[in-house]
Amino acid sequence: MFDFKDQYVIVTGGTRGIGAGISTAFLNAGATVVATYSGNDVAAKAFKEKMGEKLHLFKFDVANTTEVERFFAKYNEICPALHVLVNNAGIRRDNIIASMGEEEWDSVINTNLKGTYTMTKNAVLSMMRNRYGRIVNMSSVGGKLGLPGQANYAASKAGQIALSLSVSKEVAKRNITINNVCPGFIETELIADLPEEQAKEYKSQVPMKRFGKVDEVAHAVMFFASKEASYITGATVDVAGGLNG
Repeated sequence: MFDFKDQYVIVTGGTRGIGAGISTAFLNAGATVVATYSGNDVAAKAFKEKMGEKLHLFKFDVANTTEVERFFAKYNEICPALHVLVNNAGIRRDNIIASMGEEEWDSVINTNLKGTYTMTKNAVLSMMRNRYGRIVNMSSVGGKLGLPGQANYAASKAGQIALSLSVSKEVAKRNITINNVCPGFIETELIADLPEEQAKEYKSQVPMKRFGKVDEVAHAVMFFASKEASYITGATVDVAGGLNG
């Protein structure tokens, strides 16, 4: 559907779940993909063996400014340009606000929101030199719905959308766009072990009465990342089967 031949793409959290689906879609469209991850070496190695030489892996914490700057220094040594950044790295630490510990709050905000800041800042510096770039934040309908037990997660995801609105106005003259994709319930390992009754309850909340597929999320990301989406920036699209905020 899309042609990303000769383009270089970074996908954070790009070796598992939705991130792996996004990385795969870009690879299949001809891109060279740098997938980052922070912990699961086994999954990353298996993904690399499956996808081949056009996939490069880097392990670091997107919330750590020093590690991010070190990554971009290495990236600039091996890749001649940066065309697309997908801010997909994210975690959840669910708890009701009365019981939520400071670590649960900080870890989610740091990974999901600060990580988006650190990666976007460095990507923009690279993209400005070439006067071209596409940034896509993987937000969530949870950032608009505000699901119970997810005050930290919802705040981080809403923050990504707010960040993109400001950044879109700062970089538009340099032909750089920044947009958001908000998945709903998507079939990944995160929900694969849901009890049957709970899965039914979740599906009943979705107007389409089913969970989404990773490919359906990846296609929305690729549209925002394409050259064809040149006049769209600061926008948000829900991929949630009608479960919209």
